[in-house]
Amino acid sequence: MEKLLNQSLKTYRVKIDDLVRQLHDLTVQIGHTELASTVSDLRNRINEPFMFVIVGEVKAGKSSFVNALLGTGKEICKVAPQPMTDTIQQILYGETEEIISINENLKKIFQPIDILKEIAIVDTPGTNAIIKHHQEITENFIPASDLIVFVFEAKNPYRQSAWEFFDYIHSDWRKKIVFVLQQKDLMNEADLKVNINGVKDYSAKKGIMEPNVFAVSAKQEIEGDEENSGFLPIRKYIADNITGGKAPVLKLQNNIKTSKNINERIYRGVLDRKQQNLADKEFRLDIRGTLEEQEVKSNKQVATLVENLLGGYDKITRNTEDELKAGLSFGSLIKRQFSSIFTSGASAKDWLDELTKNFEQDLNTILKDKLNDGVVDLAESIQQMAKIIDLKIQNSQTILKNNHKIFSAIAEKRSNILRELQAAFKNFLSRSENFADQELFPDSDNLMPNMAAGGGIAVIGIILATVTNGMVFDITGGVLSTIGLLFAGVSVGLKRRKVINGFQAEIAKGRLRIEEEVSGKLNTYVKHIKNRIDANFSSFDDMLSNEQKQIASLENKHKALETSLEEMAGELGKIL
Repeated sequence: MEKLLNQSLKTYRVKIDDLVRQLHDLTVQIGHTELASTVSDLRNRINEPFMFVIVGEVKAGKSSFVNALLGTGKEICKVAPQPMTDTIQQILYGETEEIISINENLKKIFQPIDILKEIAIVDTPGTNAIIKHHQEITENFIPASDLIVFVFEAKNPYRQSAWEFFDYIHSDWRKKIVFVLQQKDLMNEADLKVNINGVKDYSAKKGIMEPNVFAVSAKQEIEGDEENSGFLPIRKYIADNITGGKAPVLKLQNNIKTSKNINERIYRGVLDRKQQNLADKEFRLDIRGTLEEQEVKSNKQVATLVENLLGGYDKITRNTEDELKAGLSFGSLIKRQFSSIFTSGASAKDWLDELTKNFEQDLNTILKDKLNDGVVDLAESIQQMAKIIDLKIQNSQTILKNNHKIFSAIAEKRSNILRELQAAFKNFLSRSENFADQELFPDSDNLMPNMAAGGGIAVIGIILATVTNGMVFDITGGVLSTIGLLFAGVSVGLKRRKVINGFQAEIAKGRLRIEEEVSGKLNTYVKHIKNRIDANFSSFDDMLSNEQKQIASLENKHKALETSLEEMAGELGKIL
């Protein structure tokens, strides 16, 4: 039966080793060197005995406790008035006594003691870090442990540093913990009982409702007073719960439990990444939505500007047309012709020249006023688009902090991308040429002196005023030139209808050109500015896309590992 059990355990070890390897690959994938080292150590220790890790403050009596527990009468772990344990000492079974220094932080002590065939005992440096690096050395050893024996001085088990270390062990790693109050021989029974109950109360508040608390005296045990030393209850606890063939299975169960803990810890970090990614997507959608919304508002300003332009255009052209019709009546023309012959009155030609001159002056005046008013509103609308986006970038939500336990590197990378986006966008806003449009306004090079004076997005008004004025007056200039040619050489009666029809046709063409060209070019300009603003987010968009893929990959690997570890835990649970 024992042979079958051993063979079964070998099979389980192979399977669990493969699962821990997968977990290690996951820690490497996320770039977390500390967890990768922890999982690597966990995997390396899978074939070692069940591991007791003795922790507690310096001079709590840990080494004396280990010596007494092993019961050899020898000082396996050195004891001295000053702190001695400046490295981790792992005590293992060996046919002969031997001490091997693995590195500056780890020493292996081999002893021919029967109980060490089932368990290994690890004596660690003190948790209050009197000697440099003690606590970090101890913390690096905790994840691979199977049972934590927390040793306190019996007379003062309330030291803050000790309970802070307990929080690390319990909340981070959920390790099985037993409490030992050492040096009980230095206390009376009543005070000892108070401190035992105090430890129970402390541990209950921290989530261990029925803690195992043992009061011992290593001194009494070593001196042979087994009746009063308190070691009989702790040895019974070990025999009932760990040794006697149970330790190898418990070792594998603890390995799975720790692997599940790490897998879950990574997944909680993945959920933080997922939450950040969702927030970033919402932020990006908000940016796009804001740009669309501001584009609509700017286009409405364009429509208003054009509507006002056409209103002014219609008013002047209608007045001129009425004056033209009246002036080209048969009676008016005969009167002007007669007057020009017998008096110094204006001829029909002079009158038309004056009409053309007044028409041009009135048209230019009203269009200039309408343009100046409309361009200011449109420029403010486009500037508002840029300013709102700048503000939203500065106020983007950060969930994944740079001090994140698992994904600090990802958080820092995101922070850098966002910081670069902020800097790039501010630079974008400060450069006037980003708001000139060579494609739409090929003559915008002529604006450079004015653009330099305006600076950044402030030049939008200058650009729009210059280009739009030029565009509108180019159109109306063409209208006026054609009408001037039409008026030339007018004679009595024969060309009146032709002149009026020609005037109406040219006015209609000019009106349509103002409506189409001004609307089209300004709406296209608004869209181009919107697209240029949006183009600043290309690196941010790449990050969002990559994050989504990585998160999906990590979620799948977590789920697969979680399922396999649960199944393995279930199989091992049937053995004991």
